[in-house]
Amino acid sequence: MKIKTGVVLELVVNLFLPWLVYRLALPSLGSLGALYASAAPPLIWSVVEFAKVRRVDALSVLVLLGIALSIVLMALGGSPRILLVRESLASGLIGVVFLLSLLRERPLVFHLARATVARQDANSAGRFDALWHERAHLRANLRAMTAMWGGALTAEALLRCWLAWHWPVERSLAVLPIISYVIYGAMMLWTIWMRKRMRARESNALAARAA
Repeated sequence: MKIKTGVVLELVVNLFLPWLVYRLALPSLGSLGALYASAAPPLIWSVVEFAKVRRVDALSVLVLLGIALSIVLMALGGSPRILLVRESLASGLIGVVFLLSLLRERPLVFHLARATVARQDANSAGRFDALWHERAHLRANLRAMTAMWGGALTAEALLRCWLAWHWPVERSLAVLPIISYVIYGAMMLWTIWMRKRMRARESNALAARAA
């Protein structure tokens, strides 16, 4: 029940409240001012979440970085529609980093996965390094995950930018976050499936070795 409540609150703050604030602020602040005001709910949500758990999660980083980028671009003479894609400006940059990491021996997903297992068990990091060298399929899967996440984040940013420039502001404000949630949700499900597949293959390899 806690998880469901948290998801509902997150959807309300990031999808409904920005649209509502925009509608209420539009008559008095104009389009640009209303867009700035619509950034307040996700920003306050990020600050509250940081105060509760005492750490910055990925979503908070994306929101804050996106808002900072949009303010900089607006100061340089950018279009007010930049604010509609503030989170995607950050996620798009991260997607490019994912793709560029494929040029290195160890892609970005390797480092993320290694950090995750290291938090669970200090000895797991060494085991993970050994598996990276021993298992060709592990290297291939992690590189595939890096490519998929990089491509998805970059495509999401490009799609949101195109729609923000061609759709009315109100429609963009209501629909664009939903597009992002659908893309991120699909990628999370795919990642979970890939993780289960990798674990099953590793279990089968261990069973065969024991036999």
